[in-house]
Amino acid sequence: MNTELLTNLTIRDICEGFVYNELEGKGLFGLGGKLTIQPEYQRNYIYADGKKDVAVVESIIKGYPIGILYFNKTQDGRYEVLDGQQRITSFGRFITNKFAIKIDGIENYFGGLDKVLQEKIYNTKLLIYVCDGDEPEIKEWFQTINIAGVKLEEQEMLNAVHSGPFVTKAKAVFSNTQSPMMQKWSTYLSGKPNRQAYLHTALEWVSRGEISKYMSKHRWDNNIDELQLYFNDVISWIESVFPETYDEMRGLAWGELYEKYHNQPYNPTEIKIQIHELHDDPYINNFRGAFEYVLGRCQDKRLLEVRVFDKATKEKVYNQQTALAKQQHISNCPLCAIGHDANRTRIWKLTEMDADHVTAWSKGGATDIANCQMLCQTHNRAKGNK
Repeated sequence: MNTELLTNLTIRDICEGFVYNELEGKGLFGLGGKLTIQPEYQRNYIYADGKKDVAVVESIIKGYPIGILYFNKTQDGRYEVLDGQQRITSFGRFITNKFAIKIDGIENYFGGLDKVLQEKIYNTKLLIYVCDGDEPEIKEWFQTINIAGVKLEEQEMLNAVHSGPFVTKAKAVFSNTQSPMMQKWSTYLSGKPNRQAYLHTALEWVSRGEISKYMSKHRWDNNIDELQLYFNDVISWIESVFPETYDEMRGLAWGELYEKYHNQPYNPTEIKIQIHELHDDPYINNFRGAFEYVLGRCQDKRLLEVRVFDKATKEKVYNQQTALAKQQHISNCPLCAIGHDANRTRIWKLTEMDADHVTAWSKGGATDIANCQMLCQTHNRAKGNK
């Protein structure tokens, strides 16, 4: 792979014919149409936060270096931005009056700046490395020189490795922050769509976790029908089972839950009541587990992390039971005391006993001292397995 350092190109040159797609958050073209600012293996524009984009422009105005840009030379003699698209899109958006910066406390768009300052920005020279090589070399270098200041997410890297028509179409659906579907999906998905989080989740669901293999298999597909269909099936299933939404639903492993439970019948009204009760239960430490708990017919209490008795409660109940047991010459384990073996009169140490709900939590028993009893570990575990 060959590289060449260019020092004569200015911001004016790069921004000639600059196009920005507001809908998809992409800086698309520049350098008179010869430069593709965002190839499909690149992430969406993420600097439009009023901070990073402004910082790029302020650095240019102050004469600070904004770092080396890396271009890839294509077979037809055009260029693609290998590293630096966030910076290029930032100053391109500023020059095309997409956002303002404060100068002496006053908001200024580029078109309203003093002509001298405009020319200073236009004439700022850039350091650009141009590389010329085959696709595997370009992709490897792209991963190696990822120095833009914001680490690539896993899916952004996968998009680079498997760039092609499939990635193009998938990003158009799952990375478009202006899509009306984003608000609906955000109820169940975590992360930022413009950092490819929604696309990553959709691919994880349909591929059963084998994302790279799936993307490799479908790289040259001209449609994403299977991906969209499976994703929509999962979302529709969630909505049909759970009539109400909660913040704790966001980011759950819905793909796995769909595979495990979607063939089982559920009554949404009953599910709604159960979820309400669990949500209001003060003894549940992990409400996020409530959704799988009800899908599994309320069997696995471990999903809820039901609050256990604290140390002070256990010690107090142990002392009370032990004092009474010694007076009556029976075991301080209530279940041992009614037995017929040698443990009928045994006084267990605190470390040999476990706290137990007299009335089970699943039957409405509270996790408080009035509903606590100490059992020997053998009886407690036997009781818990019933």
